[in-house]
Amino acid sequence: MQFKGTEKFPAEVREKTIARAGGTWNAFTYLDWTTYFETMPADKIDQALEIEADRMVNSLYDPQEVESERTVIMSERQGRENSPSFWLMEAVHKSAFQIHPYSHVILGDMVDLASITRDDLYQHYKTYYSPRNAVISIAGDFDRDDMLKRITSLYEGLPEGGDPPRLNRPEPVRRGEHRLTVEGPGDTVLVDVCYQSPPAHHEDFFPLLILDSILSGPQGLNMFGGGGISNKTSRLYTKMVEEEEVAISISGGLPATIDPYLYSIHMIVHPASNPEAALGILDAEIQRLQDSPPRQEELARAVRQTRALFAYGGESITNQAFWMGFSEMFASYDWVTGYLENLEAVTPVDVQRAAQTYLKPKNRIAGTYMPHNKGNDRS
Repeated sequence: MQFKGTEKFPAEVREKTIARAGGTWNAFTYLDWTTYFETMPADKIDQALEIEADRMVNSLYDPQEVESERTVIMSERQGRENSPSFWLMEAVHKSAFQIHPYSHVILGDMVDLASITRDDLYQHYKTYYSPRNAVISIAGDFDRDDMLKRITSLYEGLPEGGDPPRLNRPEPVRRGEHRLTVEGPGDTVLVDVCYQSPPAHHEDFFPLLILDSILSGPQGLNMFGGGGISNKTSRLYTKMVEEEEVAISISGGLPATIDPYLYSIHMIVHPASNPEAALGILDAEIQRLQDSPPRQEELARAVRQTRALFAYGGESITNQAFWMGFSEMFASYDWVTGYLENLEAVTPVDVQRAAQTYLKPKNRIAGTYMPHNKGNDRS
């Protein structure tokens, strides 16, 4: 609805303004925040600044547009539901978070998409969209003092708004492993294993990030390009894909979040194998890290790979702005400026401690997607 226009900038006017300037614009919602962004020629950035200041407080939320967008979003969710990985991911999240709002997938639950009203949306907009609850992040070719003056002129007259409500519902410590199975159409068996993990500002976040690089391969936090690095040197890929052939792919993920979230490992099980074999090797590799810290050279390689992903992302001006604003959501700008230093500070003992602290069986949810034909074979 934030793209549907204001009195000053109707939707079609905004679209043409950005396009004619040679720019692009978009938005996305993540676990803890929503981002609106423009990438513009340096001498045209003022147009984007005006549009964003205007739609922060003046969006119209026309009832007919709400109904039109409801159909679009519900169709998007139905499209996602064609993927077995979506059903498994949603089931795991519902199991992992009984109390915290992270239990809701970002796209939303179908029942909420069908029932939310225009007034519900507009009230949310008026509650959370204000200068007091926003961060502006700008990267590129500009004079800092001139830019600050322009931002001040655009935003100082807007209603500041109060502190929006925050839902403080911490998830309790798990009391044991939870396993679940989702059945559906298809031919591929999937396994998702998720461990409760610390928030991005926690001192253990970077050791766990390097642990993930060692176990399943390096990952970046880039949203706009940044390239990729093969995970074929990781322990799990070597053992599960190349040597034992229990999986045809393996990947991991540790999102940066405000509250404790999940460290996830995703596996596509080899047709000739089964989930139990994949989980057995996963447990054995985790036990190796818990029993013995990684070798210094293995740690150094993991750090180099993670550094490289960060550097690749820095080649995008949009990604530079994203990283700055992103880090202010869960920590501060210092989190970005200290990113490489924090990576370099991780020791083999830190990685071992992270494995011992977070990768416990009682701290995890293990979900399996079992196609109907496979399920019938089990019976």
